[in-house]
Amino acid sequence: MQIGCHVSISGSIDKAVDNAVERECSAFQIFTRNPRGWNAKDLSENDITNFKTKLKASKIDKFATCAHMPYLPNLSTPKSDGFEKSVDTLISEMSRCAQLGIPYLITHLGSHLGSGEEAGIKQLVKGLNKAGQTKNDVMILLENTAGQKNSVGAGFEQLEEIFNQLKPTKKFGICIDTCHAFVSGYDLRTEKSVKDTFAKFDDVIGFENLKILHLNDAKGEIGCNLDRHYHIGLGNIGEKGLSEVVKTANKKKIPIILETPIDDVRDDFENIRKVKELA
Repeated sequence: MQIGCHVSISGSIDKAVDNAVERECSAFQIFTRNPRGWNAKDLSENDITNFKTKLKASKIDKFATCAHMPYLPNLSTPKSDGFEKSVDTLISEMSRCAQLGIPYLITHLGSHLGSGEEAGIKQLVKGLNKAGQTKNDVMILLENTAGQKNSVGAGFEQLEEIFNQLKPTKKFGICIDTCHAFVSGYDLRTEKSVKDTFAKFDDVIGFENLKILHLNDAKGEIGCNLDRHYHIGLGNIGEKGLSEVVKTANKKKIPIILETPIDDVRDDFENIRKVKELA
């Protein structure tokens, strides 16, 4: 079982591995830099060496590690300056992942800002295909959205429409977020509904393209489009459904990453323990 969470790089990027080990993770996700700004300091040789050395010593499989794009880029924007900056950031993040030996970079699909789904998808595909020409082994993973206003890629069919336009195909994969899937209308509350939802995913996109699973419970109701993650088993998806999701991911050998809150109710340690119980 490969299970972990998003861990902090505060102090230096190699601290992420320490944080993952401390939480008894066998998988983890990071931001390679401050996710709230456009500018990123170059990774030093020291940063890269320390990260790789600690990762090797941790026995965490590198294919159970991933990075997430920062918050500001929007690959579906109709604004040309914002679009160029977003694509440049994606290419830069791929390079940083390659330096660190991280195989997967997860990206949100962005907002068309009212220009319409067709225009948004056209921009998104253009940006992803430009990044796909980058000469490294990093795979870009498309994350399904919660279906909020002006977003693209919430439904499996639309995700597949985007995915099928990307070249070369070996540079792209999928990351499914359970909270996003649930609030965009996919039922994950029972063993049967999970089986049905994943059978649909397999039929439309194919399990072989699913590289990382974001396991999050949902603060909102099914179909509400509210992107608010919650503690495992305590939200509107609940333990039964998430238990079946975990078993499915384990069977398919897909690493599981939690992006749950840290608050008075629970922290990372407790949410990871909960997932291990559900398995």
